[in-house]
Amino acid sequence: MNPIKQFMPALLRHNGIWEGIYHLVDAEGKTLDRHHSCIEVRFPESGSYHYTQKNYFWWGDGRDTHGEYPGVCRDGVLYWDNELIRGKAWSVDELSTVLTWQRHDTPDAYLYELIVINQTNDQRSRTWHWFRDGVIYQRTLIEESKISD
Repeated sequence: MNPIKQFMPALLRHNGIWEGIYHLVDAEGKTLDRHHSCIEVRFPESGSYHYTQKNYFWWGDGRDTHGEYPGVCRDGVLYWDNELIRGKAWSVDELSTVLTWQRHDTPDAYLYELIVINQTNDQRSRTWHWFRDGVIYQRTLIEESKISD
């Protein structure tokens, strides 16, 4: 059995495909970037990983990018360590998950993320708080809708 079912059952509510908008702002709220997203979240019953996430992002100017980010659950905490990020997540309650992580391409920064899903599991809001030397310098605001289980 996938240990997320035992240790982080609220996280299972995120299973599915989510579409949304990422809005990156500086510390004063000025827009730095805005792009579309499609995120697929799964909780495999077998294999090396307990969590998989596939990201696809696209911009109005035709740029796009994608990646896959698996994680493992140990002692009630979900961990990532891949080519893009290193971090961990844990459930706060039935609606909220908190992550702390660091991107390998910005080693002098660290992020705190809050994910809040609604009671019907079809809308979620995510915020990333970017810190450098203990000072917040930007935020990513994400609004997503589930388009498929």
